[in-house]
Amino acid sequence: MAKRDYYEVLGVDKSADQEAIKKAYRKLAVKYHPDRNPGDKSAEEKFREATEAYEVLSDAEKRPIYDQYGFAGLDGMGQGGGGAQYSHAFHDFSDLFGGAGGGFSDIFDSIFGGGFGGGGRSSSRSSGPAAGSSLRYDLHIQFKDAVYGTTADIHFKHNEPCEACKGSGAAAGASKKTCPTCNGMGQVRQGNGFFTIQQTCPKCSGRGTVIDKPCSSCRGTGIQEKSKQMSLKIPAGVDNGKRIVIRGMGDAGENGGPAGDLVVVLHVEQHPFFERDGADLYCAVPISIAQAALGCEITITALDGKKLAIKIPDGTANGKLLRIKGEGVPLSGSSRKGDLYVKIMVQVPTHLSGKQKELLKQYMELENPPKEPNLLNLSKLDS
Repeated sequence: MAKRDYYEVLGVDKSADQEAIKKAYRKLAVKYHPDRNPGDKSAEEKFREATEAYEVLSDAEKRPIYDQYGFAGLDGMGQGGGGAQYSHAFHDFSDLFGGAGGGFSDIFDSIFGGGFGGGGRSSSRSSGPAAGSSLRYDLHIQFKDAVYGTTADIHFKHNEPCEACKGSGAAAGASKKTCPTCNGMGQVRQGNGFFTIQQTCPKCSGRGTVIDKPCSSCRGTGIQEKSKQMSLKIPAGVDNGKRIVIRGMGDAGENGGPAGDLVVVLHVEQHPFFERDGADLYCAVPISIAQAALGCEITITALDGKKLAIKIPDGTANGKLLRIKGEGVPLSGSSRKGDLYVKIMVQVPTHLSGKQKELLKQYMELENPPKEPNLLNLSKLDS
């Protein structure tokens, strides 16, 4: 059967650059890979055809020869003859995955996560030390505790080395031996058609060794789940979503690897009266019309329970912010604090006694407000 033009196989123009060629081959490799089409000879042939086309068009030496002389020009290079030559060249992918530049190796690693056999990169054994998993702990704290700091008791579970076997996974007097399934490599190869895939050994889970008599306490895993309680210091000024990392308090590592971390995520509850913006605190206090017009002095209770005296100037408008310096959130690494902003809310009375109404009428007559007041600019009011 006549062979198709390599550019036609990959669906690219003859002027296509290497990135376009690689992208086209990647798409075809994913679509027709035999591992995704088990038993489909047509898909296997298309995969083989695309692989052959990419092997030529990605080669800086072979591509110009093919462009000028076609398949005939590649015969002298051991390429393009098809049949037995092609089958021999790509039977175990040693040439494809071991070539300079990492073309095929990079593509298959990115598509299938590596693990292909051949003479290229060697797969790393998974029997060496491995770090333990990090754990997340969600801690809810009060608004006041986030501002001024506190100490909280946390309870959690994590994996620790088994006390009975000291993390070895073996019973007393037992020994480890080389895994007979993978011969200590931690990986096994499985053939499927014309290529080979490496996978973690199911017998030893990638360790490369097996135990003839597992520990009865941990069943050979070397780890046990333990409950843990500890006191955690929460610094002043933390905000919602703050993460506190406790090194080494996650799950135990494998084969002598370091333990993971415990990541405490803080969730700050809302306060009924105070709000926060960075290092500044905000609250609102109501005053009467008379207090706003004439001015007065009021006392409020701060977040820390301290009594603060605030002087309201005469003629204070509704919504005015008064700043009290140094009564906000403590600044990290400093003795200074943010500020407290008090928003003045002038309240209009809704229930008046007869005497109050009479006095307000007298004031309104003295004030003599216009019956057709001028309109105000809303944007200037907001500024």
